[in-house]
Amino acid sequence: MTYSFDETVRRPDRSDRIALAGNRVFAWSEWGPVTGTPVLFLTGAGMAGTLGFGLEHLEKLNLRLIAPDRPGLGASSPDPDKSLASVARDVGELVANLGLVGIPVVAFSQGAPFAFAAAASGTASSLAIVSGQDELYRPEFADGLPDQVRDMTRHAQEDPAGFSAMLEGFAEPDGFYDLVLSMSSPEDRSVYGVEPFAAAYRHALREGFRQGPKGYVLDTLAALRPWCIDLGMINCPVSLWYGGKDGSPVHSPDFGLSLAGRLPNASRRFFPEEGGALLWTRSLDILSELATTSGNDGSAVL
Repeated sequence: MTYSFDETVRRPDRSDRIALAGNRVFAWSEWGPVTGTPVLFLTGAGMAGTLGFGLEHLEKLNLRLIAPDRPGLGASSPDPDKSLASVARDVGELVANLGLVGIPVVAFSQGAPFAFAAAASGTASSLAIVSGQDELYRPEFADGLPDQVRDMTRHAQEDPAGFSAMLEGFAEPDGFYDLVLSMSSPEDRSVYGVEPFAAAYRHALREGFRQGPKGYVLDTLAALRPWCIDLGMINCPVSLWYGGKDGSPVHSPDFGLSLAGRLPNASRRFFPEEGGALLWTRSLDILSELATTSGNDGSAVL
């Protein structure tokens, strides 16, 4: 199956930022009606928040999609001490700034561990993890990981400074896009490699790397090292979306199966004949499910 994005990929409708402690700013992009129910979108590796999803459905569902730039990416100030917990605090400040206590959250790929950290801190009223990364250092995955991924995970744990220096030495946006495409299945190349989606994806990466590679490197270091998150304490509804033809070696090795077992309120949606680009090919399903967890007045149901 092929997909057309001619009417669904567009630049953000709006952008904004808030001031954080330490003279940092936290920036985001957004789409959809300004009075719509806010849904937080945590992007994949190296991406600024300029590439949304399901944009053609937001008006009908009355959703306001908000995609922050994690610290050091896009227009958000760098944070040399960035961790899963620190990003969760930044996200919590954004949600409080919106006047909410909890908010539906959707995360793609490397955004997953940051979304779990936000959920563990009480920020998420519901969570959708789409083609998300798992805790790759877990022993049950050791034998099934590609050698390069296993070595990267070990390097990140044993020598974080050396790992960071190594990654900073070659990470750049156009090469990263080419790497993603080379690891993708034909199903996903029919999404990621086709215009205008490809141009929007490359733009999001170039924006993500515009301060240099450090923001991406710190994200990757946090995602590959022990998460220190008790998934068993995340009680909000969590939906896990995976495609059996997802070729990415850094997404969940078992397509979310063990994740579902470690979360107390999880449901798994598995599509054996589809790839990892479900965020865009199944956007209506994902957003419709998130919309059911939110109140019509723009407040998240807790």
